Amino acid sequence: MTINCNGKLISLHKPKVMGILNVTPDSFFDGGKYKNESSILHQVEKMLNEGASFIDIGAYSSRPGALEVDEATELKRITPIVDLILKNFPKAILSIDTFRSNVAKACIEKGAAIVNDISAGLQDDNMLNTVAKLNVPYIMMHMRGTPQNMQQQTDYEDILKEVLYFFSKRLLAAKTLRIKDIIIDPGFGFAKNLEQNYTLLNQMEIMNNMEHPILAGVSRKSMIYKTLDTTADQALNGTTALHMVCLQKGAKILRVHDVKEAIECVKLYEHLNA
Repeated sequence: MTINCNGKLISLHKPKVMGILNVTPDSFFDGGKYKNESSILHQVEKMLNEGASFIDIGAYSSRPGALEVDEATELKRITPIVDLILKNFPKAILSIDTFRSNVAKACIEKGAAIVNDISAGLQDDNMLNTVAKLNVPYIMMHMRGTPQNMQQQTDYEDILKEVLYFFSKRLLAAKTLRIKDIIIDPGFGFAKNLEQNYTLLNQMEIMNNMEHPILAGVSRKSMIYKTLDTTADQALNGTTALHMVCLQKGAKILRVHDVKEAIECVKLYEHLNA
């Protein structure tokens, strides 16, 4: 439950919050909000001041049906942002949301600390080898297919069993290469329909048997706003409700758009379990 981020040991015994920074024009909630240096730095400062332990930067929208973005465009978007943030907040721990090994390598070499891969290494044959060489924490997520076609791949006989089997194979591949600090993400909303998301969340505590920290990403997702017949903009209250469920089920990292509210949720959870 401890991960090494650029030589700094971070304990996950107490749940941590990862703030989301999407530098994409088309992410489902905050796409296009952070277009210039001022807005980016303001948001990062806000999230750090509110208590985020990590900032997760994404330059490739992975929302269902998102347009494909080539590697050169992703690199052009993300590498200057890593430089900008670390110049102004040198102690910030940056996570890079990418499935491309070249993007991961470029950002880690600039000072980022974590690789967050929605494909668990399946979209880039070099990803696991690259992470092993970089010797950084690795977040692997469950997904079928790609963001472009994943919502046509929701035919599960037993979703929990199949997700656990997926992780057993990907963990073996990662550990064979001696990747040390591995975090698993169930992938809510990725190749899962509404009911499958809730089935997985309702049984998520079983994933603790894999003996790796769990990251939960439910923030403002359609599993919330479709259930409540609202929009992502109006889904903060529902997000907070499910964040408490995630914590009770064993999540050690909450990946969120709204850091302040998530930190409050963690504090209440800690007090409840003191």
